[in-house]
Amino acid sequence: MRYNILFSFSVLLIACCACQKEISGGLINISGTIYDSIPVAKVLNPIINEGSGIVASKINPGFIWVQEDSGNPTQLSLLAQNGTVLKSIFIKNSFNRDWEAMTLSGNDLYVADIGDNAQIFATYSIYKFVEPISTVDTITTVDTIQFQYPDGSHDAEAFLIDPLSKDIFIITKRDFPARVYKLSFPYAPLSTLTLTGTIPVFSVTDAALSPDGKEVLIRTYTSILHYIREPGQSIFQTLQSSYKSLPHQMEPMGEAITFAIDNSGFFTLSEKASASSVNLYFYKKR
Repeated sequence: MRYNILFSFSVLLIACCACQKEISGGLINISGTIYDSIPVAKVLNPIINEGSGIVASKINPGFIWVQEDSGNPTQLSLLAQNGTVLKSIFIKNSFNRDWEAMTLSGNDLYVADIGDNAQIFATYSIYKFVEPISTVDTITTVDTIQFQYPDGSHDAEAFLIDPLSKDIFIITKRDFPARVYKLSFPYAPLSTLTLTGTIPVFSVTDAALSPDGKEVLIRTYTSILHYIREPGQSIFQTLQSSYKSLPHQMEPMGEAITFAIDNSGFFTLSEKASASSVNLYFYKKR
């Protein structure tokens, strides 16, 4: 989880200077979309120490799926929006080498084992399975999507899935500018990604696509970038367009972000790091 704080802040300052924001009464207007700049916070009970990815549940309204990264069990925690952890669900036929991101596309959850701090691995995996209801204890049917980069190893903590094409876009963490690779559907037994281009951000820790497909959030340790997806745009075209920086609460090691399933706002979550507690933050759309 190493990162260059000075460089990240420099990138953030450049981005902030380039963006025009309209703030009034604690609200920020982003291309007609307004979010609270001060979030609602719920203390996690019990604490999830290494939350690296979150997804708002579709089949379990009012709950959020949370994954933890390297060295933790192959399981997801089901978190109520009041901060209470309901239960954990075990995922068979999987391995948590370094789970760093997750998303919900259609009725399926995708858990991405794409972290690689030392950038030494030859192949990476994404686990896909039908989103379970809260009464399930173990997920037994799991598809494994394996892939490799065309130019060597990369560390990544963010990906997006185009809901129409089902293409997967992976955004690297340690490259500047960040590289965006595409995993085309249908996925081969061992796919080789295609480099689609770069975006001018650094230290990307998560990404999220809104339920209606019209907004994209990119998270770094120090910033949340908001993109508007125009009709007919591909995911990569959206990431090539201009963005606005959203004001937000700084967190110990902010890694996870997701839209609410009803598109009423977005949630963020941090790893515990050296903090005594961790909050689930919610930024409401006005």
